[in-house]
Amino acid sequence: MGLLTLVEDRPTPKAVYNWRVYACAAIASFASCMIGYDSAFIGTTLALPSFTKEFKFAAMAPEHLLLVKANIVSVYQAGAFFGAIFAYASAFYLGRKRSLWVYATIFILGAGLMLGANGQRGLGLIYAGRVLAGFGVGGASMVVPIYISELSPPAVRGRLVGLYELGWQIGGLVGFWINYGLTETMAPSHKQWIIPFAVQLIPAGLLLAGAFWLRESPRWLFSKNKREQALKNLAWIRNLPADDLYIVEEVAFMDAALEEQRASIGNTFWSPFKAVGKSRQVQWRFFLGGMLFLWQNGSGINAINYYSPTVFKSIGITGTSSSFLTTGIFGVVKTVLTFVWLLYLIDRLGRRNLLMIGAAGGSVCMWIIGAYINVKGTKTKSTQLSSGGIAAIFFFYLWTAFYTPTWNGTPWVLNSEIFDQNTRSLGQASAAANNWFWNFIISRFTPQMFATMGPSGCGVYYFFASMMILSIPFVYFLIPETKGIPLESMDRLFEIRPVRKAHGQVNAEDRAREEDFRHDAEGAGLTVAKEKLEHREMTEEV
Repeated sequence: MGLLTLVEDRPTPKAVYNWRVYACAAIASFASCMIGYDSAFIGTTLALPSFTKEFKFAAMAPEHLLLVKANIVSVYQAGAFFGAIFAYASAFYLGRKRSLWVYATIFILGAGLMLGANGQRGLGLIYAGRVLAGFGVGGASMVVPIYISELSPPAVRGRLVGLYELGWQIGGLVGFWINYGLTETMAPSHKQWIIPFAVQLIPAGLLLAGAFWLRESPRWLFSKNKREQALKNLAWIRNLPADDLYIVEEVAFMDAALEEQRASIGNTFWSPFKAVGKSRQVQWRFFLGGMLFLWQNGSGINAINYYSPTVFKSIGITGTSSSFLTTGIFGVVKTVLTFVWLLYLIDRLGRRNLLMIGAAGGSVCMWIIGAYINVKGTKTKSTQLSSGGIAAIFFFYLWTAFYTPTWNGTPWVLNSEIFDQNTRSLGQASAAANNWFWNFIISRFTPQMFATMGPSGCGVYYFFASMMILSIPFVYFLIPETKGIPLESMDRLFEIRPVRKAHGQVNAEDRAREEDFRHDAEGAGLTVAKEKLEHREMTEEV
């Protein structure tokens, strides 16, 4: 696969890096296209003149209008929070594949419900549809990263989970540009604003159809004692025969992890809860996973995604078309840099370095933008910006360049990796629920923050800058590097202190263990050959 291939610590057949593993990850990542599209299109749709006119926004008091907009956006995150929690049960009982069927169907029902809204019926169908759609994407946001991480070879696990983030950005890119295109090519009408809502059905339909082709996670099948199907799926995904040494090793690692799980906590629905309750180390990882999403949302990304017209107005850009164009360019920058993160950075620089570099650079940019707004305000009432305004836009895009290949997707990669076999599904559910909880807080209160935090909302940028600075010591002292570490070695990784040395030590231990395994396997092979030779010699003598 060229650029898409990395060499693992243990000898890896080239067949392992095949189109099937990438195709499975790509199809599952249509779920993130649904999420990314919503985060991008909803803010600009609420700003469309056709939408504001049909639902009589101009007749609402300013405080009430802020509340209505916040509610339209945030009920989606509220639904997603509960979807992520419920997904633990579906992933346990139904598996990863059938869970995706369920959540894609729920999302389609919600998106379809929104299409029935109009000025006469009011916003009720939009509220209800966004709750259902949110429930669907919340469940998918828990299932997809864990599904991809379970089928990925360790050397490209970050890259494959990164496809989930890439799907998010592609969906966002379409969402950022669609309303700009509609304002330029279509007169204000009911049809103008209903089209963006209808487009949601496309990635959801592709996920639902593609999920029928996906193979169930071998790890989940092994955990349910469906060994024949598990081995068949693993051999298909790796594009190797079931008796290949690489497959034998991988199955041995999974069996050892499952046996340890059964011996320590059992394999029931409630077993992970018991494991969390009695292990400080597991509780610590749950805390770290949740905090990563606090810092991610505290960086300001979802305030910008959901309320991009408000953000750009605070910098000084006015006019619907200009605001939508600036937002569209923001989407392009994010998507391009996500490719860089996916294909080069995540499995080379590692998770820790990316997070600290992104936080440091992004914080500086936010301080500068906030300072400009504090000094100049938004006195300009046209799309012509002063030199200071142009500089603020430059630093906004520079912030995007720091944030996108670091904090945008890396927390999802880490949370798909850091939990052991005993608690992986519950841990991913907790991480996804944390993401949607903090996402809800930001989306619910961003309008009020811009209205109350300093001149023209400059305090919002100071707040985001401070959160990014605070995330740096958190990562340095508490988050170990997980790049290239097998999922079965995560327990050991989190035992080592200081955390900055854990990655190298675990890598060395894993290499030693794999050498022992290969030596034993080769020794067993030599013994069998010797016995066959002795048997043949005895036969010839007779």
